[in-house]
Amino acid sequence: MKRIVTLFSGEGTNLANLIEKLHLKHCAIIAAITNNPEAGGIAKARSAGIPVEILDHREFESRESYDAALVELIGEYDPDLVVLCGFMRILTPVFTSQVRSINLHPALLPAFKGARAIERSFESDEKICGVSVHWVTDELDGGEVIMQRSFAKSDGETLESFTTKIRAIEHEILPLSIISLLKES
Repeated sequence: MKRIVTLFSGEGTNLANLIEKLHLKHCAIIAAITNNPEAGGIAKARSAGIPVEILDHREFESRESYDAALVELIGEYDPDLVVLCGFMRILTPVFTSQVRSINLHPALLPAFKGARAIERSFESDEKICGVSVHWVTDELDGGEVIMQRSFAKSDGETLESFTTKIRAIEHEILPLSIISLLKES
């Protein structure tokens, strides 16, 4: 069975979705790594029996030293793929040159790269919005797109309803992307 490691920083809603849809069905999530000791996703992973590693970025003097420790930790698990699902770190070439990884981004790349993508997409004049899964490279949210799904912004859309649509698409295309990539590898 193919093996993945997930990286997350927050509540772990996408991690929980991957556990439900993929874990021990299409692949094994062999570790969940977070940079945030308070992340809600820790409990979600542990309740599924998935080992959790907490690597707090605040304990490192630079992005590069953190990324080196992260690469070493991931290497101990020897995964087929690393999946960033809400991992709120800008990664350096120390990571990107050594780890085969994908990222989930809540906008139609190349639009709205970086932080606050949902809010910026919602506030924009764009009529078509959506979600991207892409390869992680040295360029922030700049890697080759693996899969995208879009939807038309509704008249009278609220940020809450818009975010709900984004989350539903995330929960659909991230597992599909992982299944597709693991079949190819």
